[in-house]
Amino acid sequence: MAINVATFTTAVQSLSNRKEISNNQTPMEAQKSFANTLKEAIDKVNDYQVQSDTLTNKLIQGENVELHEVMIAAQKANITLNATVEIRNKVIEAYQEIMRMTV
Repeated sequence: MAINVATFTTAVQSLSNRKEISNNQTPMEAQKSFANTLKEAIDKVNDYQVQSDTLTNKLIQGENVELHEVMIAAQKANITLNATVEIRNKVIEAYQEIMRMTV
């Protein structure tokens, strides 16, 4: 099992590298594009969680799975989930800051 960097930065980079984002995009198209990117990032986090659960269950059942593979998958799932929660917290904090602004 190859060790890949399991961070949320690839999803953030894909936001900045998207070719479909342009100045002449309608607000509805921009909203759909953002929603799709966010959904893809959350799906990736879920995939890491599912992979970790699958490997853990295989290890528990005594199947031929290396312990280090299970631990790596668990750490990837943990890191991506923690990064997702931190990003969510920052977004909520930014939203609250905007709502406190006076016009």
